[in-house]
Amino acid sequence: MRELQFLQDQGVNPFLIQGVEEFRRQYAVADEVKTRIVAPSIPFYGREVLEMAIAALLEGENLLLTGSKATGKNVLAENLAFMFGRPSYNVSFHVNTNSGDLIGTDTFRNNEVELRKGSIYQCAQYGGFGILDEINMAKNDAVSVLHASLDYRRTIDVPGYDKIDLHGAARFIGTMNYGYAGTKDLNEALVSRFLVIDMPGQSEETLEFVFKNMFPGLKDEALKQWIGLFLDLQQKAANGEISTKALDLRGMIAALKTIQCGLSPALAVQMGVVNKCFDIFEKEIVQDVVTTRIPEAWTSGEFF
Repeated sequence: MRELQFLQDQGVNPFLIQGVEEFRRQYAVADEVKTRIVAPSIPFYGREVLEMAIAALLEGENLLLTGSKATGKNVLAENLAFMFGRPSYNVSFHVNTNSGDLIGTDTFRNNEVELRKGSIYQCAQYGGFGILDEINMAKNDAVSVLHASLDYRRTIDVPGYDKIDLHGAARFIGTMNYGYAGTKDLNEALVSRFLVIDMPGQSEETLEFVFKNMFPGLKDEALKQWIGLFLDLQQKAANGEISTKALDLRGMIAALKTIQCGLSPALAVQMGVVNKCFDIFEKEIVQDVVTTRIPEAWTSGEFF
C-alpha cells in the first residue's frame, strides 16, 4: 500500500504494518468527511516511535505526545491519521477553550434550536482521529468532558440532547510542550487515559531525512551546514544558553523555500531563525552560530 511504504522503508515491524492495513479495510470512511484525510507534508522518521504509536492505536488506546519544541509531535499525529486512513479533527487548546467548543453548542437553524456539533462530537461520530494540540493549555474543567470518551466507556454525554457512543475507529492524540507561556501540568485523571510517548530530540539522521525529502535538490555541503546549524542551536538551547525561540524547524524549512526561489541564504536565515529572537543578547548569540555555519557570501546557488 503506497501510504504505508515509508513504514517499510524504515523497517517497521511487518506485523504492525499488517495491522494498519487490516484497520483500513475494517473501517470505511463516510463520503462527507473524506476531504479530512490529508496527506502530511513530510513523512515522520523514527522507527521506534512509529512502532509504539501504531501498536497503541491498533489496541484502541489514545496517545499523548510530549517533549520539547521541534521534536515532530504534530508531524507524527498527522502521519498517524493519514496512514490509518482516518479523517482528522484538529483542536487547538487555549485558556478560554470550554466544553462547548469541544462537544458543541446550541444554534438556531430552520426556526428551531439544534446542536452545532463541535470537533470532538464529529470525531466520535465519523471515527476520526482527534488531534488535541497543546492540551496542557486548557483549563482542567474544559478537558474533563473528554474523560468518558477517553476511557473504557467511549461515550460522550451531550447535555440536553443524547449520549453518543464513539465510532470504533475513533482515536485521540494529544500533544503538549513543556514550559510554554500559559501551560500547566495535566490533571492526573486525564493523563491516565493516555499512553505517553516522550518524543526524542532531532538527530543528524532525522534532519537529513526531513530536508532531503522536502528538498531533493539541496546540495550536500549546504545540507551538512544546515543540519549543523539546527543541532548547534539545539545544543545551546539544551544548555540554557538561549531559549527555544530560534530552535524552529518550521522556520528553517520556510527559509530553505525562500532560498530555493533565489533569496540570499543570509537573508533567509534572518527571517527563519535569527529574527525569532527578540532579546538583543540572545539574537547576537544566535547570529554568531549562524555566521559560523552559513557564510554571508553564499548565494542560493550554493544551496540548490
